[in-house]
Amino acid sequence: MFEPSKSFTDLIVWQKAHEFVLEVYKVTRDYPMEERFALCSQFQRAAVSIPANIAEGYKKLSKADKLRFLNISQGSLEECRYYIILSRDLSYISVKTNNELTGTLEEVSKLLNSYIRGVMSKQFVE
Repeated sequence: MFEPSKSFTDLIVWQKAHEFVLEVYKVTRDYPMEERFALCSQFQRAAVSIPANIAEGYKKLSKADKLRFLNISQGSLEECRYYIILSRDLSYISVKTNNELTGTLEEVSKLLNSYIRGVMSKQFVE
């Protein structure tokens, strides 16, 4: 059984997803100006969508509603995975930054999948 949490901010998956958002904002500051309203904006919005949907689904009463928001988070996570690849291929980020972003994203992905499995098996208490 998962420990009860008082807020979505208590969830480790949300904390790690928020950390990823902060990394994305830091990295995209150095993108070319012509990308401000293109790749930067898309990357930032997709990154923010991950913890935002975890937060939005947190207090949903039905399992189906909760899972719908968590699935949106998964979609946004995969969108970010592509933006990391694109940023690397356009030489906007270094190999080191690519690896750091990918590492954090992979950790979020594993935590999110675990949280979803817990919700599906009703092993969560909120």
